[in-house]
Amino acid sequence: MTSQLIYGLVTGILFGFFLQRGQVLRYDKQIGALRLMDMTILKFMLTAIFVGCVGIYLLNDLGLAKLSIKSTVLGATIIGGLIFGIGWGLLGYCPGTSMGAIGEGRWDGLWGLLGMVAGAAVYAESYPLMKRTVLTWGNLGKITLPGILGINHWIVVIVFVLAGIGLFYWFEKKNL
Repeated sequence: MTSQLIYGLVTGILFGFFLQRGQVLRYDKQIGALRLMDMTILKFMLTAIFVGCVGIYLLNDLGLAKLSIKSTVLGATIIGGLIFGIGWGLLGYCPGTSMGAIGEGRWDGLWGLLGMVAGAAVYAESYPLMKRTVLTWGNLGKITLPGILGINHWIVVIVFVLAGIGLFYWFEKKNL
């Protein structure tokens, strides 16, 4: 248990370091991403997703980790995504970058922290109602893309990574 906490702390510190070094904590990068004029943040996040995807499936295949697939609930995902997007658009930070901004001494990131705390409180208070409504709308169960397609997960991983590399190349060609 303690080792998991230490791994989590080290991973969080490293991720924060890379957020700062990748300049994705900068307000102009955030706004550039929202305006689809600067793809620095998208490239950073896609890189994290691709590395995480390969790592998780590799660890799972080696028996060092176990996947815990959550149910896909369209209502909750769509509403949560809208709330997330509105908050990001209003603040200019997503939750992770608002914490990084605070770490850099930019106090406007505190609005993001306050929004997260307020959102968690509202979610906790409204959970009983949402459990009967929003959290049931469009419940597709525990699905994965490889499971839907009936193919090995490595085929999907490789296709996504190659598509990502192609997208990165296109971004660089367009100076995005």
